[in-house]
Amino acid sequence: MISSVRHAVSPFPSSGFLTQRRSLAKPRFWPLPIIRNDQLNLNHSVSPQKPIYISSVETFSPLPAAKIQKREVVCNAYEAADRPLEINIELPDEQAAEAAQRIKIGLYFATWWALNVVFNIYNKKVLNAFPYPWLTSTLSLAAGSLMMMISWATRVAETPKVDLEFWKMLLPVAVAHTIGHVAATVSMSKVAVSFTHIIKSGEPAFSVLVSRFLLGDTFPLPVYLSLLPIIGGCSLAALTELNFNMIGFMGAMISNLAFVFRNIFSKKGMKGKSVSGMNYYACLSMLSLLILTPFAIAVEGPQMWAAGWQNAVSQIGPNFVWWVVAQSVFYHLYNQVSYMSLDQISPLTFSIGNTMKRITVIVSSIIIFHTPVQPINALGAAIAILGTFLYSQAKQ
Repeated sequence: MISSVRHAVSPFPSSGFLTQRRSLAKPRFWPLPIIRNDQLNLNHSVSPQKPIYISSVETFSPLPAAKIQKREVVCNAYEAADRPLEINIELPDEQAAEAAQRIKIGLYFATWWALNVVFNIYNKKVLNAFPYPWLTSTLSLAAGSLMMMISWATRVAETPKVDLEFWKMLLPVAVAHTIGHVAATVSMSKVAVSFTHIIKSGEPAFSVLVSRFLLGDTFPLPVYLSLLPIIGGCSLAALTELNFNMIGFMGAMISNLAFVFRNIFSKKGMKGKSVSGMNYYACLSMLSLLILTPFAIAVEGPQMWAAGWQNAVSQIGPNFVWWVVAQSVFYHLYNQVSYMSLDQISPLTFSIGNTMKRITVIVSSIIIFHTPVQPINALGAAIAILGTFLYSQAKQ
């Protein structure tokens, strides 16, 4: 009910009004009639529990004496709404925060891709001159572990609060991470960087197969259909690869399988653990380093490393040392940034970013290393990457 109240201005001068007001009848008051709800033709009933708000008051002031009978006050009111009014106002501060968050995620992605490209370039240069992937993998983990220990000691990064149970849960993740890391490095020591990443784009197929047959998980039909271009594209790229090598191909395939198990173990074992992405990867690198070092010594050994190092320095010069440092440092940095970005974005966005990362690495490595690519080989790579993108969409 909406009300209005107006106080009309007197038509008489102030002196005349004072003389006539004595002749006015004494105001009388009449009781208001009781109006029942069933007498009102309204869509809702007046509730005694809701407040009544006075919006305005109309007072009909004295008119000419012949027409004056009484003073009448009309009071209208409105009842409180059934529910509070919802007002959605975006404040400038909230908009600025959202814009800053988008810029932050964009910087994460750009840094992640750039660091990954630089790592793959220096890693391939080192492996071409120093074909010892087990030592190269060990140095990458050692550099990251050293960098994080220095960061914790200097308070640049917050030291994680972990216990023995944390390390027990991290152990199977570290084993799978170590196998995947070494297998990928072995692959890149035998074949082109672009070919390794084309085969590694088939990781979603391994993920679905392992989850379906070992864990009993089921997926919707679009997920299974998205595997067809992935498998077909990888197969086409492998069959048309000019410098195909079975060890390189198997290394990439083993890396896919190992990283699938790493992700499974990580999801199962790290639930409820309040460790940041940066510190989580740092702990993972340290534990993987402890696992990998004895195997690297057993497979290759210091004698082979010393001879290979001397040969590489004699051919390349002092720049070879900087190549080794660069590939070790950038390996840790790009993985660290990827884990940090995973804290800020959804798994779907991360998966799309990972697909775009592979495209960036494949294209840049072909340009830098002048890798010969046949049109049918490029078509296979494009189909495999498209399948990976479709998988990331269907998985959600």
